[in-house]
Amino acid sequence: MTGNRVGTEATREKRRSERMKLHVPVIVMTETLERVKVQEVTHTVVVNAHGGLLKLKMEVLVGQPIILANLQTNHEKSCRVVRVEQLPGEEFGIAFEFEKPAPEFWSVTSPPPDWQTGPSKTDHG
Repeated sequence: MTGNRVGTEATREKRRSERMKLHVPVIVMTETLERVKVQEVTHTVVVNAHGGLLKLKMEVLVGQPIILANLQTNHEKSCRVVRVEQLPGEEFGIAFEFEKPAPEFWSVTSPPPDWQTGPSKTDHG
Protein backbone atom coordinates (compact mmCIF):
# COMPACT_ATOMS: atom_id res chain seq x y z
CA MET A 1 0.00 0.00 0.00
CA THR A 2 1.10 3.52 -0.66
CA GLY A 3 -0.25 6.77 0.74
CA ASN A 4 0.33 10.49 0.77
CA ARG A 5 2.53 12.00 3.46
CA VAL A 6 0.97 14.76 5.51
CA GLY A 7 2.30 17.75 7.41
CA THR A 8 4.94 20.41 7.30
CA GLU A 9 8.40 20.20 8.76
CA ALA A 10 7.24 22.08 11.90
CA THR A 11 4.30 19.71 12.38
CA ARG A 12 6.53 16.64 12.03
CA GLU A 13 8.80 17.86 14.83
CA LYS A 14 5.87 17.72 17.27
CA ARG A 15 4.81 14.22 16.19
CA ARG A 16 6.42 10.96 17.15
CA SER A 17 6.19 9.71 13.54
CA GLU A 18 5.23 11.15 10.17
CA ARG A 19 1.56 10.95 9.20
CA MET A 20 0.24 9.59 5.92
CA LYS A 21 -3.20 9.93 4.35
CA LEU A 22 -4.22 6.29 4.05
CA HIS A 23 -7.65 4.70 3.56
CA VAL A 24 -7.47 1.34 5.37
CA PRO A 25 -10.72 -0.57 6.03
CA VAL A 26 -10.88 -1.49 9.73
CA ILE A 27 -13.23 -2.80 12.39
CA VAL A 28 -13.23 -0.92 15.69
CA MET A 29 -14.19 -3.16 18.64
CA THR A 30 -14.81 -1.95 22.18
CA GLU A 31 -17.23 -2.16 25.13
CA THR A 32 -19.85 0.32 26.26
CA LEU A 33 -19.98 1.59 29.85
CA GLU A 34 -22.52 -1.21 30.43
CA ARG A 35 -19.86 -3.76 29.31
CA VAL A 36 -21.74 -4.56 26.07
CA LYS A 37 -19.39 -5.48 23.22
CA VAL A 38 -19.86 -3.25 20.17
CA GLN A 39 -18.09 -2.88 16.85
CA GLU A 40 -18.19 -0.71 13.76
CA VAL A 41 -16.71 -1.08 10.29
CA THR A 42 -15.02 2.11 9.10
CA HIS A 43 -11.73 3.22 7.53
CA THR A 44 -8.74 5.30 8.50
CA VAL A 45 -8.18 8.83 7.25
CA VAL A 46 -4.60 9.39 8.42
CA VAL A 47 -2.13 6.94 9.98
CA ASN A 48 1.36 6.89 11.46
CA ALA A 49 3.57 4.38 13.25
CA HIS A 50 1.91 5.26 16.58
CA GLY A 51 -1.79 5.31 15.61
CA GLY A 52 -4.08 7.35 13.41
CA LEU A 53 -7.37 9.08 12.77
CA LEU A 54 -10.69 7.58 11.74
CA LYS A 55 -14.40 8.41 11.72
CA LEU A 56 -17.00 6.59 13.82
CA LYS A 57 -20.75 6.77 14.24
CA MET A 58 -20.59 5.19 17.71
CA GLU A 59 -19.51 7.39 20.57
CA VAL A 60 -16.30 6.58 22.43
CA LEU A 61 -14.48 8.38 25.24
CA VAL A 62 -10.94 9.68 25.57
CA GLY A 63 -8.88 6.97 27.26
CA GLN A 64 -11.24 4.19 26.18
CA PRO A 65 -9.48 1.01 25.05
CA ILE A 66 -10.33 -0.23 21.56
CA ILE A 67 -9.22 -3.12 19.38
CA LEU A 68 -8.52 -2.22 15.76
CA ALA A 69 -8.69 -4.97 13.12
CA ASN A 70 -7.15 -4.29 9.70
CA LEU A 71 -9.60 -5.88 7.23
CA GLN A 72 -6.91 -6.20 4.55
CA THR A 73 -4.46 -8.19 6.68
CA ASN A 74 -6.72 -9.55 9.49
CA HIS A 75 -4.22 -8.22 12.05
CA GLU A 76 -5.55 -6.81 15.34
CA LYS A 77 -3.94 -4.27 17.67
CA SER A 78 -4.89 -2.86 21.06
CA CYS A 79 -5.26 0.92 21.07
CA ARG A 80 -6.70 3.69 23.16
CA VAL A 81 -8.70 6.75 22.18
CA VAL A 82 -6.70 9.96 22.61
CA ARG A 83 -9.09 12.52 21.11
CA VAL A 84 -12.77 12.69 20.13
CA GLU A 85 -14.15 15.46 17.93
CA GLN A 86 -17.80 15.92 16.94
CA LEU A 87 -18.03 16.14 13.15
CA PRO A 88 -20.90 17.56 11.10
CA GLY A 89 -23.73 15.06 10.96
CA GLU A 90 -23.71 11.87 12.99
CA GLU A 91 -19.98 11.11 13.04
CA PHE A 92 -17.06 11.56 15.41
CA GLY A 93 -13.42 12.09 14.46
CA ILE A 94 -11.36 9.71 16.60
CA ALA A 95 -7.61 9.91 17.19
CA PHE A 96 -6.14 6.70 18.58
CA GLU A 97 -2.73 5.37 19.54
CA PHE A 98 -1.33 1.86 19.68
CA GLU A 99 -0.06 0.48 23.00
CA LYS A 100 3.35 0.23 21.28
CA PRO A 101 4.38 1.66 17.89
CA ALA A 102 3.14 -0.67 15.14
CA PRO A 103 4.12 0.63 11.70
CA GLU A 104 3.76 -2.89 10.26
CA PHE A 105 0.01 -2.81 11.03
CA TRP A 106 -0.60 -0.56 8.01
CA SER A 107 1.26 -2.72 5.43
CA VAL A 108 2.76 0.38 3.78
CA THR A 109 5.25 -0.52 1.04
CA SER A 110 7.33 2.67 1.43
CA PRO A 111 6.87 3.97 4.98
CA PRO A 112 8.48 7.24 6.08
CA PRO A 113 11.98 6.79 7.55
CA ASP A 114 10.85 7.65 11.09
CA TRP A 115 8.47 4.64 11.09
CA GLN A 116 11.42 2.28 11.45
CA THR A 117 11.43 0.67 14.88
CA GLY A 118 15.01 -0.54 14.59
CA PRO A 119 16.47 -4.00 14.11
CA SER A 120 14.14 -6.46 15.75
CA LYS A 121 14.30 -5.24 19.29
CA THR A 122 12.95 -7.57 21.94
CA ASP A 123 10.89 -6.08 24.74
CA HIS A 124 12.07 -6.96 28.23
CA GLY A 125 9.62 -6.16 30.80
